[in-house]
Formats: sequence, structure tokens, C-alpha cells
Amino acid sequence: MEPVSLPEPGIPAGNSSSVPQEKFHVLVGVTGSVAALKLPLLITELLKIPGLEVKVVTTERAKHFYNAQEIPVTLYGDEDEWQLWKGRSDPVLHIELRRWADLMVVAPLDANTLAKVANGICDNLLTCVIRAWDLSKPLLFCPAMNTAMWEHPITAQQVEQLKGFGYTEIPCVVKKLVCGDEGQ
Repeated sequence: MEPVSLPEPGIPAGNSSSVPQEKFHVLVGVTGSVAALKLPLLITELLKIPGLEVKVVTTERAKHFYNAQEIPVTLYGDEDEWQLWKGRSDPVLHIELRRWADLMVVAPLDANTLAKVANGICDNLLTCVIRAWDLSKPLLFCPAMNTAMWEHPITAQQVEQLKGFGYTEIPCVVKKLVCGDEGQ
């Protein structure tokens, strides 16, 4: 599927109102950081943007932090990858999702998945989508981990590795963490 560009604000999308406009496809990846608590809010806010269609790929650990019933879009997990594929001509979910998406945002990106992606490990649906990602399309990542993990020297190396792939970092914020610490 070719990427679909959204019209610029204030510029008409087309001359004919009878022609339905294609939606812009956003794939959200969510990992096992406590920040995954905000997934329902993130999806709700994204769905307020006209012309956007959203799907979510979750890791098993991320499921601990949100209620799937609060996610009003298609939610994919590891089990879906294996249920879809039965034989040689069947679709492969991580490739289908890669083709479908115009943009991917991984929010939150925990330390474990950051390390996997930086080192090319693809052992779950989300990391397989990222490994197969079309580098001509944007991929945004939002690191979220305890400050002690964030400040470890390997984290900076791994973030730079993802930037080297052409991915865009959305920097973490300073706040009071769930553990009671204050920091990034």
C-alpha cells in the first residue's frame, strides 16, 4: 500500500465531495512500561483527528497496564501473528501491518524493547513489525522507563542506534515516577 498524504490545513482535500478520502493509517506500538497506563487516553486523542485510522500492536507485558476493553480500535498481540498464518500463501501479520501503516509510533518504548530493537531482535509481533518497517515511512518512539534505567550509559547508545535507523525520538519528560522518584 502506498503512503497516503493528508491535505494541508486550509487546503481542500479534493474537488469532488462524492469521492471518499483515504484515511491516514497510524500503527501504535505499546510496550511494558508503566506508562502504558495511558494507552486508552492516547488512542482517544488520536481518534479525535479527522481522517485518522488507528490500530495497536501490544507486547504481552504491556497488557498488564491497561484494560483492553478501553481500547476502541483493533488491538493485535503475539497470538494474532500465529493464528493468521496457516500455510505458505497466507498473509503474515507483521508484514500486513507494515504495509497498512503510514506512520508508526511506539509509546511507550520500555528499556527491554528499546534494547531489542537497537540490536535487531524480533521475538514478538511488535519487534517483528519494527524490524520489517519501511524506512521511507516515519517511526516515532517515546522512551519511558525508570530514571535509573534511563541514565544507564547503554540507553543513550541504544537511543542513538534507533535514530541512526532514521527513527524519531519523542523525548521523555521529567515528573514524579510511580516508584516515587522524580526524574526523566
